[in-house]
Amino acid sequence: MSKTTAGEPTDAAAPEDLDVGVAGSQLSTAPTESLGGVPAMGVIGWARWFWRQLTSMRVALLLLLLLALGAIPGSLIPQTGTDATKVAEFEKAHSTLAPVYEKLGLFHVYSSVWFSAIYILLFVSLIGCIVPRTWQFVGQLRGRPPGAPKRLTRLPAYTTWRTGAEPEQVREAALALLKKRRFRAHLAGDAVAAEKGYLREVGNLAFHIALIVMLTAFAWGQLFKMEGNKLVLEGDGFSNTLTQYDDFKSGTLFDADDLAPFSFNLKDFTGTYEVSGPNKGTPRTYQAAITYSEGAYGKERKTTVKVNHPLEIGDSKVYLTAHGYAPVVTVKDGRGNVVFHDAVPLLPLDSNVTSSGVIKVYDGYRDAKGAKEQLAFQAFFLPSYAEGNEVASSFPALLNPVLNLEPYHGDLGVDSGIPQSVYQLDKRNMKAFKDSKDLQLRENLKPGETMTLPNGAGTVTYEGTKEWANFQVTQQPGSGWALGGAIAAIFGLAASLFIQRRRVWVRAVRGADGVTVVEMAGLGRSESAKVPEELGELAGILYDRGPGAPGALEDADTPESPDPRAVPAEGSEK
Repeated sequence: MSKTTAGEPTDAAAPEDLDVGVAGSQLSTAPTESLGGVPAMGVIGWARWFWRQLTSMRVALLLLLLLALGAIPGSLIPQTGTDATKVAEFEKAHSTLAPVYEKLGLFHVYSSVWFSAIYILLFVSLIGCIVPRTWQFVGQLRGRPPGAPKRLTRLPAYTTWRTGAEPEQVREAALALLKKRRFRAHLAGDAVAAEKGYLREVGNLAFHIALIVMLTAFAWGQLFKMEGNKLVLEGDGFSNTLTQYDDFKSGTLFDADDLAPFSFNLKDFTGTYEVSGPNKGTPRTYQAAITYSEGAYGKERKTTVKVNHPLEIGDSKVYLTAHGYAPVVTVKDGRGNVVFHDAVPLLPLDSNVTSSGVIKVYDGYRDAKGAKEQLAFQAFFLPSYAEGNEVASSFPALLNPVLNLEPYHGDLGVDSGIPQSVYQLDKRNMKAFKDSKDLQLRENLKPGETMTLPNGAGTVTYEGTKEWANFQVTQQPGSGWALGGAIAAIFGLAASLFIQRRRVWVRAVRGADGVTVVEMAGLGRSESAKVPEELGELAGILYDRGPGAPGALEDADTPESPDPRAVPAEGSEK
């Protein structure tokens, strides 16, 4: 006769069941959470109490939540390290709110004192959790599963039967079976003790270590990162030095000497677009053909940079981020002297690359009377001009290019020492050229056409169009470590969630009537149907190797002898 039960949790106060607690100990290396009482008086007492709180899982999760909440304003509010212009616009538009944000450090969240404090405390908390747990887990691996409790019936999953086989034969068969099923098993007195699922704790530790790796990589990347942008015309080049960038920002500990030595030339930009359908104007080809070299005397190589396919040189990556047009303009004074001849990059305003900018003539120009002046032309460029639509281009490619110019003369204000954008015109000290109707002079020029300025002031000719490409150069140390940490964290978390750590005991002893009594019990890290199911499967295999003794009854009150394969769920009896 066999008897299969699923015992209820034992009363911890029962002295005969204290060994059950020992049997279930060290199924995890998680520290025991205790209520935070008042620590003993004195510096050492308070320090110990603070350390216990800081390294508890509860505080680690709280700090992780605070870190996530702290990153929200860094995403919603403009940051000085990312876009100082937007910060200035925000301060101008919100005169009351901006000083409050500044005091709270919300314009530079990731370098603020409060965010750094959360970051460091989380880092220390994780280390304080991982080190003792790792040491404890190593000790568990070096040791053996604990022996069987005196009363296996008190465990959540339990089954028993009687057999005519010798107890030693049953124990040997159980030991071989459990080892075959990849349990760590050994003989402990009259029972076999086995344990499985150590990868759960490995995954748990790997997850926490991966978090530390990610935090370290992110911090390292923020401190030593750099990012710069450079607009390059076809035929022109770039050398990776600080003075070559149009804009540049870097981490606190980044040094200009850390810039990777390389240079490149933009040979040609190629852009093709959908010509019809709902996606008309969408880029099909968007790439820059360049030649580059590493170091001062590096061999010149050819490559093509595409969107999301950067050029990697050492620790630096060169991304293609934007494209536009640069009309080639020649300006002559009233005497026919060339005072300006260059390609002027204009900034796109829409997806059809309608562009705007300013052509500025600083030196060398004299008016019809010989007086020194400065010229400026407010420029709008339409790569595909459609008759009747002088506001916007109808297509991004150069199908019918038109350059619209508004000329001005006077003082550009560059001698005041105040920096100004090359794409904007300060008209405070500039006068507009007037036409015969005393209106603002404005003309559309096609390639090869010339605008004549009034009163012998000179001419401006639209010679043709070059293309330009904007490149972003980034240097982000630690990104590989951050990616590796993220992948390890995912796998570690999956292992800790889906792998069940459990123990199995098989006791075989000779009963008072001379028949061998076999007991099997299982205990898991947490309540799960997998432990009873697995125990039932193991019991069935072991039962076949040592079948029940016919007519041998363990309990006179038990009416039937069920198969030990059927191990009921917790809280039921059979």
